[in-house]
Amino acid sequence: MSGQTLGMGTAMMTDLYELTMLDAALQSGVASRRSCFEVFARRLPPGRGYGVVAGPGRLAGLLADYRFEADDLAYLAGLGRFSDGLLDHLATFRFDGDAWSYREGDFYVPGSPVLRVDASVGTALLVETLVLSVLNHDCAVASAAARMHDVAEGRHLIEMGGRRTHELAAVAAARAAWLVGFDATSNLLAGEQYGIPTAGTAAHAFTLAHHDEEAAFEAQMRAHGLETTLLIDTFDLRTGLERGLAAAKRLGGVPGAVRIDSGDLTVEVPRVRQWLDDAGAESTRIVVSGDLDEYRIADLADLPVDGYGVGTQLVVGSGHATAGMVYKAVAIARHSGTFEPVVPVYKESEGKATRGGVVRPYRVVRDGEANSETLVEQDRPGPTNSRPLHVPLLRSGHNAYPYTLAQDRVFHQRVRAELPESMRRLDGAPAFEAEVVAESSVD
Repeated sequence: MSGQTLGMGTAMMTDLYELTMLDAALQSGVASRRSCFEVFARRLPPGRGYGVVAGPGRLAGLLADYRFEADDLAYLAGLGRFSDGLLDHLATFRFDGDAWSYREGDFYVPGSPVLRVDASVGTALLVETLVLSVLNHDCAVASAAARMHDVAEGRHLIEMGGRRTHELAAVAAARAAWLVGFDATSNLLAGEQYGIPTAGTAAHAFTLAHHDEEAAFEAQMRAHGLETTLLIDTFDLRTGLERGLAAAKRLGGVPGAVRIDSGDLTVEVPRVRQWLDDAGAESTRIVVSGDLDEYRIADLADLPVDGYGVGTQLVVGSGHATAGMVYKAVAIARHSGTFEPVVPVYKESEGKATRGGVVRPYRVVRDGEANSETLVEQDRPGPTNSRPLHVPLLRSGHNAYPYTLAQDRVFHQRVRAELPESMRRLDGAPAFEAEVVAESSVD
């Protein structure tokens, strides 16, 4: 479960201005000043009461391995726009800062400092693009997937969106979906890297490659057993089902499941269930797929569906492909020096103002329900009835994230249960935002 990216380094997955800023900052002396940067979302998409944190565990490995290779340096030198000082700096660069993040699987609200980076200005600037790339993608997918898991009400969920996104994003999306409760993925690399159960049987092309449907179904069941899932809507749904049942009968039983990938599911699912029951195939499950999102899954909640295959809408965040995270400086030292104190800095831009100062976040939970998120100045205690939200991510550049993906998967279900019901609705809104409280307000 390395942070490596399929044979590619990550240092060049960045924007040009990160390097132009660093070049100028090295020459002005600002690059060596201590600083604190935060990642947060100013708002959530309409209709969403919460977001889900995903990606810090991946990010820790990527930052620990962050370096420029010889080919990278040769390319940068060939651009003819950077100083020799910058190129020398990059040749030996390693991320050596500290970082804290919300635990994977926790939820966030507007203003939550999901990630905090303590490093020199130069180091913090350099990793901005990678940090946002990972968190904006993974949090968007996990947030959508959690809503789908909520409305699925315990039915089997399969992530199958690899053909609808970038090949690397597909692996990260499968990981994010598994984190929040999906049961399996169709992506083999995600299965290999993260130990996620894999699922999948056959596509329409397999049926078309055979002389007829019945022959295709029999071949599939001979190869994979009666528990396999038959895709029955290549031609006519009822005929396909009858042919699947006939092939299974010759092999001594009934299919484990059938999948419907087209048509009006609100009409077809009850019909297929009735046909199966009438044929004595009460144990055969029904799996549906085809551009499902949380709203469509909710529409099917009262139907006899046993599982959902979700692809496109999951990997694109169900209409919100980015979490809207931003990476902003909140404190910078006025002089260089290991022990030089940082002082608050902030933007005053209209519509994009930021908060300055170093804070620690706490979630206040009363009677099992989260009711506020409090940001406490660095040297003050947290409020009562609260839990700290930051966990170590990196220490002096080394991966320090203390949890496994399996542990975070269990943790997510616990914290999702703490959410007020109003935040979990499909038309929800945050019941609170992350706020700095006055000293007298902290018990």
